[in-house]
Amino acid sequence: MAHDVAAGPAKGKLVIRNLGLVLSGDLNQPILDADTIIAVDGRITAIGRAADLDCDRADSIIDAQGSPVAPGLIDSHCHPVFGDWTPRQGQMGWIDSCVNGGVTTFVSAGEVHLPGRPKDPIGVKALAITAQRTFANFRPTGAKIHAGAPIAETSMVEEDYAEMARAGVKMIGEIGLGTVNTGPEAKKHVDWARKYGMETIIHTGGPSIAGSSLISEDIVLEAQPDVISHINGGHTSIRFSGICRLCEQARGAIEIVHNGNERAALEAIKTATELNLTYKVILGTDAPAGSGVQPLGILRMIAFLSSLGDVPPEVAFCMATGNTARVRKLDAGFIAVGMPADLVFLDKPQHSAGKHLLDAVSLGDIPGIGMVVIDGIIRTGRSRNTPPSHTAPVLVGH
Repeated sequence: MAHDVAAGPAKGKLVIRNLGLVLSGDLNQPILDADTIIAVDGRITAIGRAADLDCDRADSIIDAQGSPVAPGLIDSHCHPVFGDWTPRQGQMGWIDSCVNGGVTTFVSAGEVHLPGRPKDPIGVKALAITAQRTFANFRPTGAKIHAGAPIAETSMVEEDYAEMARAGVKMIGEIGLGTVNTGPEAKKHVDWARKYGMETIIHTGGPSIAGSSLISEDIVLEAQPDVISHINGGHTSIRFSGICRLCEQARGAIEIVHNGNERAALEAIKTATELNLTYKVILGTDAPAGSGVQPLGILRMIAFLSSLGDVPPEVAFCMATGNTARVRKLDAGFIAVGMPADLVFLDKPQHSAGKHLLDAVSLGDIPGIGMVVIDGIIRTGRSRNTPPSHTAPVLVGH
C-alpha cells in the first residue's frame, strides 16, 4: 500500500502509445480518435495519432498494448475523516483500495463519521479547516481528496461561512446531517455559503445516521443547492414522484450514488434522460457507510446505469468523470490538452461475453483495471480488486 505525502506531478515527458480506445469524459465527444497521449510534468500536452505527434525524447513510455483508457474516475460523494481510515467500518486503507477501483479524485460530503464530531460553530469550523488542510497535504496512493465540508448547524451564522471561506474551505457538507433540516433554514445556509463562493449540497431522503433528518423534495426545492446529493437516497429514497419533480424543477446537479436505492436510481436516470439532463448527472458512492466501503462502487454504477438504465457506456463514463468535474469545479475528469494526466487503463474482464470494453459494460460486467496513473505517475498496476483485464499496459521505457 503506497501512502504519499504532498505527492507532486511527474517530471519530464511521458508518452503513452498503442491505445485501443480513448474515452474523453466529455459528453460532447465521449470517444476520441487517438492512439497516443503525451504528458509533460504531469499534464497532458497532446492527444492523437502517433504518426502526427512528437513522441521522441520521452522520459517514460507506457505501451498500452491495445488497452482502452478513461479519465481517472471521480467519487462525487464520500465521507473521509483523517488519513486512510474510516471509523464507520474500523477499516484502514479504504482510499488506496478505491484507487485500485479506478478512482483518482474524491469529494467529501462531510467528515461526519469522526467520533465525537463537534457541532458547535467553533468546532464545526475547526474540523472543516483541519480536514481541508490535512488532505491537501496527504494523498494516499496519489489520490486527490477534496475535504473540509462542514455540516450546517442551526447555531451557525453568516460570519461563520465568511470565516471558513477566507480560510480556504470551498464547500459545505450535506445539509440535513446536522440540525438544519427545514426548508427556510436550509435556504438560509445555502444562501450564506453561496455568498462566499462555497459549493452547496443537500442530503436527500430518509435519515442515514443517528441525528440526521428526512430531507424531502420540498426542502430541496426551497433551498436550491448546487448538488442534490444522492437523489436516489442514502440509503432511503424519497418517493419516485419527488425524484421526477426534483429533476424537473431543481437547479442542482442530479447525483446518483452506489449506496442508495437502486430502483430509485433507475427512476432518476430515466427521468433525466427524458428531460435531456444527462449533463447534470454525476456519480458517487456515499461510502464509507453502513453497507461498507465499495472500492469498485463507481465502476459498478457505470455498469449498472449502462446495463439496466440504458445509458450508453461511453456516456456513463462521462457521468463518472467530466460531468462531475464540471459541476464540482475540479481540475480533473477529462482527457484533454492541459488537464492532469489522471488516467485509468481498463478493458473488458477476461472471458466476458462482451466483444470489447463498452460492450462488456453494457452487459453489466465490471471492467478489469490494468493500470492507474495520477499526475503522470503510475500508482497501481493490475488492480487487486477488479477481475483481470483483457489487455493491460506496461512500462517499457524509463
